[in-house]
Amino acid sequence: MSAISTHIERFEYDNKIVRNFAVATIIWGIVGMLVGVIIASQLFKPELNVTQYGTFGRIRPLHTNAVIFAFVGNAIFMGVYYSLQRLCKARMFSDFLSKIHFWGWQLIIVAAAITLPLGLTSSKEYAELEWPIDIAITLIWVVFGINMFGTIFKRRERHLYVAIWFYIATFITVAVLHVVNSFELPVSIFKSYSLYAGVQDALVQWWYGHNAVAFFLTTPFLGLMYYYLPKMANRPVYSYKLSILHFWALIFIYIWAGPHHLLYTSLPDWAQSLGTVFSIMLIAPSWGGMINGLLTLRGAWDKVREDAILKFMVVGVTSYGMATFEGPMLSLKNVNAIAHFTDWIVAHVHVGALGWNGFLSFAILYWLLPRIYHTTIYSKKLINVHFWLGTLGIIFYAVPMYISGFTQGMMWKDFTPEGTLKYGNFLETTLQILPMHAMRAFGGLIYLTGAILMAYNLFKTMAQGSLEANEPAEAPALEVAYTPTGSDTYWHRWFERKPIPLLVGSLVMILVGTAVELIPTFMVKSNVETISAVQPYTALELEGRDLYIREGCVSCHSQMVRPFRSETERYGQYSKAGEFVYDHPFLWGSKRTGPDLHREGGKYPDSWHYHHMREPISMSPGSIMPPYPWLLEQKLNTADIEAKMKAMQKLGVPYDAYQIQKAQEDLKTQADGIAANLAKEGVKVSSDKEIIALIAYLQRIGTDIKKTETAAN
Repeated sequence: MSAISTHIERFEYDNKIVRNFAVATIIWGIVGMLVGVIIASQLFKPELNVTQYGTFGRIRPLHTNAVIFAFVGNAIFMGVYYSLQRLCKARMFSDFLSKIHFWGWQLIIVAAAITLPLGLTSSKEYAELEWPIDIAITLIWVVFGINMFGTIFKRRERHLYVAIWFYIATFITVAVLHVVNSFELPVSIFKSYSLYAGVQDALVQWWYGHNAVAFFLTTPFLGLMYYYLPKMANRPVYSYKLSILHFWALIFIYIWAGPHHLLYTSLPDWAQSLGTVFSIMLIAPSWGGMINGLLTLRGAWDKVREDAILKFMVVGVTSYGMATFEGPMLSLKNVNAIAHFTDWIVAHVHVGALGWNGFLSFAILYWLLPRIYHTTIYSKKLINVHFWLGTLGIIFYAVPMYISGFTQGMMWKDFTPEGTLKYGNFLETTLQILPMHAMRAFGGLIYLTGAILMAYNLFKTMAQGSLEANEPAEAPALEVAYTPTGSDTYWHRWFERKPIPLLVGSLVMILVGTAVELIPTFMVKSNVETISAVQPYTALELEGRDLYIREGCVSCHSQMVRPFRSETERYGQYSKAGEFVYDHPFLWGSKRTGPDLHREGGKYPDSWHYHHMREPISMSPGSIMPPYPWLLEQKLNTADIEAKMKAMQKLGVPYDAYQIQKAQEDLKTQADGIAANLAKEGVKVSSDKEIIALIAYLQRIGTDIKKTETAAN
């Protein structure tokens, strides 16, 4: 029996929503890349840190959020809204929901662009936005899901093509990741504390962080690859069976890999090992997808040589293969020991972001916009120029960062024949790699130039055409009753025709690894051993820690001394899991532009920190750290300290009612003591300034373990 009737239905595709997301992709892409060039330049030209709202620490998360959620996010929605309608032979479920989705997402981006430079941040990688914006993201994501599934349910095509599988898995997994990672306790409308602490917070963060890359930067783009690459090449997908294997294996294995970001840290060894094992396994499905994409072009290589849009796709898919080989390689402990905290990771991330996400987005924009505007591209020559500028930009960006990262890793670990650190001063490494940072910024500028040319080309294309906002289409109506024929008995057909089982199957796949990794870390107490000497932060230290978070110090400084001789010689005793039990959120960091700070407490006098924040080069000649003069001038706002301590108390930090009641008094006493110490060292500063609180925190970091050692001696 046929799956469709002979009755032909006429309807219209909504191209206006596709156009809106396309324009947003172009604009936010240029903004995100421009901020990227600025922060890259700040690492060798500190004078580019202009005002307290333009420092590297504050606008670095602006760059990552703008590129990931504004540029790539809008590109995903553009590609999904165009392809889903045509794969389902149906208009989007609701024009109203489409508009809410578009404008809601743009408002979230604007909110991020305002709050992050203001220092309103949770400090979690790729999840820095504060709790009201997190709620808004959840609501808009639900709107997107309703609109997507509503369209699938009213489809006129029984079969769900492979691209839709990836869209469904993306929707449910991103929802789970965002909700679980965003559990936080609000203190005020602009401040919250993570529900998790220390080791648990680190594990949840990188379970989220790695899988944000997996399920926001990878799976939706694989869905787009499966739709747009065959369309562009006018060739069928190389292997349908390989796409089935690719899909299920990828979503099952990917979710386990997060702990490879935490190798040699205080995370329990069993969790680190699981992350490594599944990261290695991840090569198979990842390369399966790459091979499926590239072999789709078999017999069409002459067309690739002539068509710059297909060149973008080929380099993009190849970049995906490179990045997904390198990721598992970096999860090997011997490689990770050299690469982690270095620019090698920066190079790895940007090969994926610039090559895979950027080039696929560019190709889809070039292919799609002329079609919905019923015109030809304004200039094919400019597409070719953009392709080569983009490719050169990636090379000039990535190669110097690989060299820089390897240089850092080797210099940090180098010992003299006498057994002492050859480069004992961290700054020696920093100065060595400055030329590489300059080349990286140049590469970013080339890539940005290509994107600007693309914007010009596409806007001229739109100007010479006319948008067909409602594109007429027709398709046979789908019958409700259906009897499978012999050719439909293949087991996977059941999934391919039922969106809800496909959703549930995807959810089960990602929850298995999530449960195995997260539940024991939270439920088994011995996984995080307590240290009796570790005490909660004082009121002043808590305020100082919040200033540290506000200024984005975690972007450049780690707080995790790994158990290597090179690190214990340089920094002191390696970090213990029990030292972080009161840290909401954790601040282990992911990059060392500056030295690790976990043993900073007591290392220098108070006046050293004062002068270092006022003028870094006065304490560290050649430093690329920007000055923070506002900390010396701005009055510390302590109005919320009782609320902060009460929130921490609810999260399990053992503050008692008396400590909270006396918070203001204790804060002033400690602040007066630091101001008095500074006065003795020749620095006159009022005890109510922000710098006092920051000094209190810096002098506290890592000292609890020192107290234990002193008592033992």
